[in-house]
Amino acid sequence: MNRRFVAERFSKPKAKLALDPEALKKYDDIIDLSIGDTDIVTDKAIIDKAYNDALAGYTRYGEPKGDPELIDAIIKAWGEDFGEKIAPQNVLVTASSLLGMTIAMAAVLDPGDEVIVFAPYFTLYRPQAEFSGGVVREVPLDPANNYRIDEEQLRSFINEKTKVIVFNNPVNPTGIAYGKEDMEIIRKVAIEYDLLVMADEIYTFYLYDGEFSPIRLMPGMAERTITLNSFSKNFLMTGWRVGYIIAEPYLIDAIYSVSDFLIYSTPSISQRAAIKALEIRKDVYEKYVPIYRDRVFYSIDRIKRILYLDLVPPGGTFYIFPSFRRTGLSTKEFTDLLFEKCHIIVAAGNLFGDCGDGSFRIACTVPKEQLEEAYDRMEKLTF
Repeated sequence: MNRRFVAERFSKPKAKLALDPEALKKYDDIIDLSIGDTDIVTDKAIIDKAYNDALAGYTRYGEPKGDPELIDAIIKAWGEDFGEKIAPQNVLVTASSLLGMTIAMAAVLDPGDEVIVFAPYFTLYRPQAEFSGGVVREVPLDPANNYRIDEEQLRSFINEKTKVIVFNNPVNPTGIAYGKEDMEIIRKVAIEYDLLVMADEIYTFYLYDGEFSPIRLMPGMAERTITLNSFSKNFLMTGWRVGYIIAEPYLIDAIYSVSDFLIYSTPSISQRAAIKALEIRKDVYEKYVPIYRDRVFYSIDRIKRILYLDLVPPGGTFYIFPSFRRTGLSTKEFTDLLFEKCHIIVAAGNLFGDCGDGSFRIACTVPKEQLEEAYDRMEKLTF
């Protein structure tokens, strides 16, 4: 495999999530709204647990499938939160859900297998699938229909090569939260065509109306769903790099056969922190999620006042995905203008699929005062 082959095989995003470091030196008042990295430090109780366990000797290789105490904690929390009894054979601890999705793709895809993603979609789904020879089919969702899933449209993308549907809920970048109607479409189609569903469910705390329900709980879905979860966003632990997969044992075994030779085991200290995170999950939720919720709802209100923007209000995550199409500018022209005139960095919408062109993502991961200043600057732009 030569360098040219590698370069041509993997798709390159049309834009970068972050500006070149030299560009960042241009202004001293830049507001960065581009990266979905929680800005609040991990809860002290979680840090203390990791610190004390490191001193106690948890600095060596751990069990390849995950710290048994963490697996027990995952099983307990899953049962209490969602009412489903799972066993250790249903769980694999991973060094982030990002790695989890990649190794899951590697485990189930053969070259040429097709993977359906609903666009706009998390930008790394494409290279994750292509890494294992998969072919990504983007199903473009219409903002005029609030990015809802259309059954007939979905069916039109399925053929004999289709193997996987990636289902992200709530969605990065749009913040859309799917309910039972949308999940029923996925369930019906997946069963009818014997497809696997990779459920990216890492923003389960950030649901602003109702309670979250995993798609795996729907009738007939447990045996065909690979659920990916993470401690990064729910527990403000992005730098700890720890997540987990829940699936049927035959799927866990296949995925483990990949993870074993890639990383052997997830960092032991991070896993000890995750045990504490699950123990205090209700406290974490009550203490931190309202902060992000407040920022999101404030952002929705401010975006509504900016005449050149349109927005489908999010139902979850800490992202909003406004459209600037009425300005007539290209994505690059608009994001460059935000940087040069407002000193604001955002994620270009075409990072998240072709249908994201004409939009941009704001991550509400800065203090409310910075959001206020950013929207004040945006309001002053004229077209």
